[in-house]
Formats: sequence, structure tokens, C-alpha cells
Amino acid sequence: MADDIQLELQQKIEALERKNKLLEEGLHQAERLLQMFDRTEQELKASKSLLIRQGEALKEHITEREQAEIALRESHQQMHSLLNSMAEGAYGVDTEGCCKFVNRSFLRILGYENADEIIGKHIHELIHHSYPDGRPYPDTECRMYAAFRHNVEVHVSDEVFWRKDGVAVTVEYWSQPIIMNSVTTGAIATFVDITERKKAEEAARLASEYARSLIEASLDPLVTISAEGKITDVNTATERVTGMERGHLIGSDFTNYFTDPEYARESYLKVFSQGSLTDYPLALRHASGRVIDVLYNATLYRDTNGKVLGVLAAARDITERKRIEARLADSEARLRAIIENEPECIKIVDAEGLLVQMNPAGLKMIEADNQEQVVGRSVLEVIAPEYRNAFAEFHKRVLAGEVMQMEYEVIGLKGGRRWLDSHAVPMKEANGNVVHLAVTRDISERKQAEHQLRIAATVFEAQEGMMVTDANNNILTVNKAFTDMTGYTVNEVIGQNPRLLRSGLQTPDFYASLWESIAKKGAWEGEIWNRRKNGEIYPEYLTITAVKDANKIVTHYVATHTDMTLRKAAAEEIERLAFYDPLTRLPNRRLLQERLKPALASSQRSSRKGALLFIDLDNFKTLNDTLGHDMGDLLLQQVAERLSSCVRESDTVARLGGDEFVVMLQDLSEQPLEAANQTEITGNKIRTILNQPYQLASHDYISTPSIGATLFSGQERTVDELLKNADIAMYQAKTSGRNALRFFDPQMQNAIAARFTLEGDLRKAVASQQFELYYQLQVDSAHRASGVEALIRWRHPDRGLMSPAEFIPLAEETGLILPIGQWVMETACAQLKAWQQSPLTRSLMLSFNVSAKQFFQANFVAQLLEAVQYHAIDPMLLKLELTESALVKNIEYTIATMNALGEIGIQFSLDDFGTGYSFLQYIKKLPLNQLKIDQSFIRDITDNTGALTVVRTIIAMAESLNLNVIAEGVESEQQRQFLQNNGCTNYQGYLFSKPVPIAQFEALLKQECF
Repeated sequence: MADDIQLELQQKIEALERKNKLLEEGLHQAERLLQMFDRTEQELKASKSLLIRQGEALKEHITEREQAEIALRESHQQMHSLLNSMAEGAYGVDTEGCCKFVNRSFLRILGYENADEIIGKHIHELIHHSYPDGRPYPDTECRMYAAFRHNVEVHVSDEVFWRKDGVAVTVEYWSQPIIMNSVTTGAIATFVDITERKKAEEAARLASEYARSLIEASLDPLVTISAEGKITDVNTATERVTGMERGHLIGSDFTNYFTDPEYARESYLKVFSQGSLTDYPLALRHASGRVIDVLYNATLYRDTNGKVLGVLAAARDITERKRIEARLADSEARLRAIIENEPECIKIVDAEGLLVQMNPAGLKMIEADNQEQVVGRSVLEVIAPEYRNAFAEFHKRVLAGEVMQMEYEVIGLKGGRRWLDSHAVPMKEANGNVVHLAVTRDISERKQAEHQLRIAATVFEAQEGMMVTDANNNILTVNKAFTDMTGYTVNEVIGQNPRLLRSGLQTPDFYASLWESIAKKGAWEGEIWNRRKNGEIYPEYLTITAVKDANKIVTHYVATHTDMTLRKAAAEEIERLAFYDPLTRLPNRRLLQERLKPALASSQRSSRKGALLFIDLDNFKTLNDTLGHDMGDLLLQQVAERLSSCVRESDTVARLGGDEFVVMLQDLSEQPLEAANQTEITGNKIRTILNQPYQLASHDYISTPSIGATLFSGQERTVDELLKNADIAMYQAKTSGRNALRFFDPQMQNAIAARFTLEGDLRKAVASQQFELYYQLQVDSAHRASGVEALIRWRHPDRGLMSPAEFIPLAEETGLILPIGQWVMETACAQLKAWQQSPLTRSLMLSFNVSAKQFFQANFVAQLLEAVQYHAIDPMLLKLELTESALVKNIEYTIATMNALGEIGIQFSLDDFGTGYSFLQYIKKLPLNQLKIDQSFIRDITDNTGALTVVRTIIAMAESLNLNVIAEGVESEQQRQFLQNNGCTNYQGYLFSKPVPIAQFEALLKQECF
């Protein structure tokens, strides 16, 4: 019996020793994992400690078998959870290279669905069976095998693994053997995807090379000088201008190369006191002894923390320029001598029409004794009044770049009148201003002779065609106007009868009446149709006068021919301009109103309904701003054609102006509902055809309409009321999302009236500053205050406190956002100034929103810099929150503006990030400091996998771009914990504080929890 007990006890001890050995092996494996996964060191230590305690417990309680098995299971589960929580891919192989286990990150990085696709397969064939160029990757060269073949750890910083879909992934991996009881049983490896890191490194290398190539490409010497005055870098141009090699220059005192070292050092010290230096004159001494005059421009440069490292200086060699200036001075003296002795007037007139300079010959022409009498006075003062407008236009065209000639009369300072002939050219001065340079001669004598000749010829050579015949109607002579009008030359008509002009449209009775009138009254006048030489029939006004001698006998006939073609065409054009749009040839507002009046009367008589469709093109201004007004005009013409194709001949399509069209439908059903249905069918037809793509020159363009409709059934409403109702309906279509059709509803008019009232109140609010700033706390993961956002509120005198959502869209639409934005800027800067007086708030960063309209003002940078300087605040505590729409409008201008403000330390946060996608291609270009995750994603992260994925992606993107990230709208501890677990350590939301007035906010800061 004792032997049986002893045997049973021995068996239990051996079984426990085997279990203990298994536990020890598990401990060894856990220790190896602890060495590999630095980021999970605490978890592994905890596992090891737990396993040791469980082993000791098993030794102490040999009979407690169930506890040992439970501990062992928990150990395996913990190690399994630990492996799957790692961001790195991990896998293990046996001594044959076959995979024994993989973690979730392995599957994610290499594109596998589950571990069953991997386990048992040769890992080498799965992940690096070949090189990127297609060559086989022999097993013998697999460096991971070295881990268990030679019992060494292996680290490969640049290796290619293959995904399941055949895409190559660049990785960095670590491998080490697994040793159990001094026997190598396989190897374990971890790896990380370094594709993006490689791209970033390559981009940084290219950027560095590009920057250096720009420096070397400069023809001007560029030098960086340390804070101690030592040269730290130069370009090739510096070597050329000093005659020294780069190696000799670097490390030497920069003043060694100037003719006046102390003067150079003074300029260097001014850079530190002023921040920069512009066009500072110095003289360099070349190694050969030659002196080179230069202008220096210098500025401070800093490290990423803002610490001044030294001075960046650029020099411009002006030696040659000085020689040129000397030659110019000599040339100018010679030119002045020529001008002073020139017998013709030479004058210079500035852009304002003021005389700048005039030579003695010119002074004589205008009866001036010296230049002081006329320089600085308007040239128009001496121009005869009847020529002043023409001379002003002449002057304007010269300044615009045209070479011009003009004859005009002047009245001298002493009253004498002269005729002058000016030949003028534009001339650009050294400062870039364009002036009017003219050479003028006195043509008074020539004008007097011409005047006498004109008096003699005026009677005959009038604008009207003139014909003289003898008493037998044989043509004796004609003037040039006649030949131009009829196409016949003088030689072709002399000796002919005027009948050669007859069109055949007048009857013999007409001509009989004509000659009867001449015989009785001595003259006839009236409209007649004649024929030109080319056969064209044209209307003219004909006057025939009989010339009689002293005996009352007719000796000649004089006929005056006035071509009425243009006059009739002009009359037709006047009618067209009065009633038709010149761009689209559609009826205009005036003609539409004329047609609406009888349409209303007809509707009342017939009881049949009519309708107006008010059509406005969505985003038409954007087209004009981006592609130009010529493309906008082309779109309007094509829209007009499409609208005309959608309606009947009895309907009217009109253009009111801009991108607004109106379609008037007549003879609809007598039943209102049926008429509304007919109108809706036509409206949807119009919407469909206007949605089709347009070809605007080389551009493909999509445009959508917003359509408002209203019915009419007689004269119960005026024309203006109908148009107003259709316009209101169109506005409702726009506010519903555009590309829509809406019918007029009286409630729409009430909404419009309310909007106008609100707009008026908003203008009063701007004038009397009825706004307040509320402040919302921003905290880090330790609940410490990291910043604050200033949010505007409107204290309406009747409606109370209004949120920005109720009035900011209207402010944007009306342009009031500009003075409102200016008020926010000034108020925020004033608050920062006040906070600088308290240790509690002096380090708080204050952010506020800037609208796109405000950001793209030409003077926005100047306004903000002026506010910073006026309030004497640290600009590094100021952060501007911009939305995607504000940034992508003009990306190059945006970058320039942000860089200008970033140079003084102002930071930028991208607000509502994640709600758009078109901005991702630009985000790397912009000097942003922070991404702000939109609250719509934060709200759903606990129960929406899509929102969760977006938030993780934004955080990862921010980390890869070295940007800070903050989440807004955090309202629960669960949301905050999720964000912290995923790397987001800055938060804003109701969990910490609502936006509150300044006094309440400062009281909040004093609470111990912050």
C-alpha cells in the first residue's frame, strides 16, 4: 500500500515537473518577445511576472492541477493578444522555414484575409521569393535563416516583401532564433512597412539637391554667416567675386574680404537689430586686388525652434552699373544740348496731364517766358477748348502704348492762337512710370492755306453724293461721295443720263410727278430706290434743284444723293437694341414685359393658364472668375439656344441680364393642377437639357440651373409681381441645393422678407458692434489647458444671443464678413495682450476662424501684421483656423500668404478636416501646423466603423506630415479615451467646457482640474 502511494506521488511529481518545464519554456519565449517589442515591454514583464507567480504557486500547491492549467491558458491568451496588438507584422517559422504563426498586422500589411492562408507554408516563398527586378531569391541568401542556423539576431533595414496581390512592399525587419533547452526550434521575425518613409527620404533628398542647385544657379554671391561672424557656406558666385576657393572662405571672418571691414561689420550688426538689410553699399576686394562695388541684402535665419543661427547675405555686383551710369550722364548732357537748340517743340507730359519738361522752342509757341510759368500745370490749360476732349483722349492712348499724331489749336499765355501738329510716343521712365513724349511743330500757316481751300471745295465735296447735269440731263461732274455710293467712277458717268441709276422699283408715274414738281417749284426731294453699279438696290434721299440764269432759264440741275442704307439699318438696330439682348439675341426684359401684358389679357379672356419660369445658372460667377468672361458669354449663348429648343413658337424665352433667363408659357390648361403639371414637365425638360455638358472652346463644362415657377391666369397680378414671385421661387430652388425646380409659395416671400430684415439688423450690428467673443478650452491628454478657440456670438437686441450658424452664412453672402472678421481679429489680439499680464494665461495659444473672403483680401497680411504690432502681442501665440474652401481657391496665393504670416510665427490649423477630399493633393504643399478633426466623425467613432477608420487615417496622416492633430466635439470620456489610444492627444468639446464668456472662461482656468 505504501509503495502504491509512493508510486502515485512520484507520478504526480513527474507530471507537475513536466508542466513546470512547459511553463519555463513559455517564460523563455516571453522573454525573447520582450527583447523584440520595446513598445510592449511593460505588458511582457507583467506576463512574465504572472507566469513566475503561477509557477511558484504550482510548486507550492502540487495538488492544484486545475489552477496550473488555467494559468497556462491565460499565459497563452496574453501572448496571443500581445502579438495581435502590435503595429508591426510578426511571424514565426520552424527549422524548415515553414510558418507556425502570424499576427494581425502581418495579414494587414501583406494583404491576407486570415492566418489559414499562411500557416504551414514556406515563409520564404510567400514573402520574398524574388527580387523586385524578377530574379529568383535563393533560400540560401535568405538572411532570416541566419537567425536559427547561426544562432544570431538579424536586422535588415531595407528589404522587399511581396503582398498576396503581387505588389512589392519595402520593409525593415528583425529576426532572431527561438531556442528551447539549448536547441534551436525555429525563428521569429517582425517587420514594418517603410514605403512611405522611403518616399519621404527620397523627396527630402531631391528637395535638398534642388535647393542647392538653386543656390548654385544664382549669379549673385550668396553667403551664410554664423552668429560669430564666420562664413559657414558660399556658392560658386562668391568664389568668383572674391577669387577665393570655397574651402578657404568657409570658417574665415567675413569682413576679411571688404575694403572697409569695420563698415561691413556695422552692417552685419544692423541685421541683428533690424532683422534685415536692403541694398547696403559695400566694396569687395578680389584676390587680385581689384575692387568690386556691391549692394548687399541680408536677413536673419533661424532653426526650427526660432533660434537665430546667423545671417544669410546676397550681393549684387554694381561695378558695371556705375560705369553705365557715368556714360548715361554724359549722354544725357549731350541730349539736353540738342533738345535746347531744337527749333521744334519737345515736351514731356506725365500721366496726370501735367507738363514735366519743355524746350525753349515749345515755350515760345505757347508764349511762356520760362519753364517755371508752365511746368507742373495741366497741358489742357493752353489747348483751345474745342480740342481739349480730343487731346485728353490722344494723351490717354499714348499712355496706353500707341504712337499718335494730332493737329490742334492752342491759346498762348498772352492770348495768341496757333495751330500745332504733335507726334507723340509713350516713354517709360526709370521708376516705371509711363509719360507722353511729343515733338510738335507750328502749322498755323499751313492751316490757313488749307482753310481757304476747304471753303472752296466744301460746297461740292460734301458727305452726300453730288451730281451736276446740264439742262438736257447729261451728267457733267460728280463728287467722290457719289462714286463711293454708286460704285461708278467719274469717267463712267460723265456724259451719261441719271437713268443709269434707276432700280426699276418706281413707276413711270413716279418720275412724271418728280419732273412736274421741279418744273413748278424748281426742286424736288424725297426717298427713292436706286441701283449701284454692282446691281445692289439701295434706298436714298434725293434732292434735285434746278439752276437758272438771269433769264430764269434752266442751265443745270444739281442733285444731292444721301444713302439711307445705314440709317435704315440703324433704325432696325435701335429697335433690336431696345428689345433684344445683344449677346444671345433673345428678347430682353423690356420686350418680355411688353409680351406679358397681352399674355395676361389673353389668359383672362380664354381662362387658360400661363406660367413664368425664372432660370438662374448655378455657380456662374465661378466660371467667369476661373475661365474668364469670354467663356461665360459662350455659355450664355449656348444656354439661350437650348432654352429656345425646349419651348413652342408661341412661348417666349428672354434674358433679363447676367445669367438670368425667363421662359413665358402660354395657353396651358384651364385647370390649375394640370397647368402646374405642364409647367413642371417643361421645367424638368429645361433642367435636363441644361445639365448636358457644354463645349466652351477647349473646355468641357457642366452647368446646372435653379428654376423658379409661378402660374398666372389673368390680370390679378402685375407683371412686376409675377417676375418677383418667380424670382423668389428660384431663390428657394437655390437654397434647396441648386439644380432644382420650385413653385412660388407665399411662405417663400415671408422667408425672403425675414432674410432682408436679418440683413438690415446685421448691418446695424456691425455698425454698433453687437458681437461678443466666447472662448472654448482646448486640453491635452493630461487635462492641461493647451489653447483656446475664440468663437463669435451676436447679442441681438430682440432675439438675444445668436450662434454663428444663424448669421455667418448671410454675412458671407453680403460681404459683411469682412468688417466682422476684422472685429474678431482686433478683439482676439486685444485679449491676447490682456492675457500676457497673467502667469495663468500668458502661454495660452488663441485661435480664431478666418473666412475665405477675408483671407483672400489683398491687404489681409498687412491688416493682421498691423493688429499684432498695435497690440504688441507674441504672434507665435496666434493661430488662424482655415477651411478647405479658403485654401484651394488659389493655392499659390494661399501658400504665399501663409508663408508671409508664418515668418513671424503665426500658426495655421485646418478646420473641419475630413469632410472633403479634393484638398488632399495640396496638403503637403501648405505650411500647416495642425489638422482639426471634424466633430461629425468624433460623434460616431464609438459605433460607426467608417468614422473610426477616417479618424485613424487622419491621425496617421498628421503623424506622417509632422502635424499636430486636435479633435473637436469631444463629449464623452469614451470618445476621448479612443482618441488617446490612437495617438490624438489634444481635444476640444463639451466634455471639458462649452464656449463661455471671458469671465467664466478665466474662472474655469483657475480650477484645479486644469
